[in-house]
Amino acid sequence: QVQLVESGGGLVQPGGSLRLSCAASGISFSIYVMNWYRQAPGKQRELVATIRSGRTTIYADSVKGRFTISRDNAKNTAYLQMNNLKPDDTAIYYCNFNSGAKSYWGQGTQVTVSS
Repeated sequence: QVQLVESGGGLVQPGGSLRLSCAASGISFSIYVMNWYRQAPGKQRELVATIRSGRTTIYADSVKGRFTISRDNAKNTAYLQMNNLKPDDTAIYYCNFNSGAKSYWGQGTQVTVSS
């Protein structure tokens, strides 16, 4: 059974940092493109960052220069390092990968950026 479990969210002040983790099980983790999405209330789900098996990365314009996606294939874990956080970064963050036409999602972890 495929399982993705996010962790590391919390409440931080603007300018602060968090590192999110996505622990995967039940898949051949190293071969998949891994993604981080986020969704804020009233807003559409947004692709934040992508990392391929070869470790090439893509970022949304809104987070470029502030967020870094990485992966540790030996630990079956993807990470999202979030620096210089802004209130607009407040959202539930989800780990995701796609196999063919099917998408797999974790339960999400809440990130709140507020003074």
